[in-house]
Amino acid sequence: MCPHQPTCPSSDTHDREAARTIACHPEQGWSLLCNGVVLFDDTGELLPNGGIIAPHRPTDLPAPSAA
Repeated sequence: MCPHQPTCPSSDTHDREAARTIACHPEQGWSLLCNGVVLFDDTGELLPNGGIIAPHRPTDLPAPSAA
């Protein structure tokens, strides 16, 4: 259970990355969030249930079309 007020988003919501960091290891490229999500520097995620979220960067979006 999250001790923070307001409570951090759970790992199964779209805003799971907004949870507070409880352990940070930049030398290894990962952080543990309060909701149990392991967040990697490449923006990939490991969920507490063993699921994965592939890296997702703003550069993955299509370029705006020239008008």
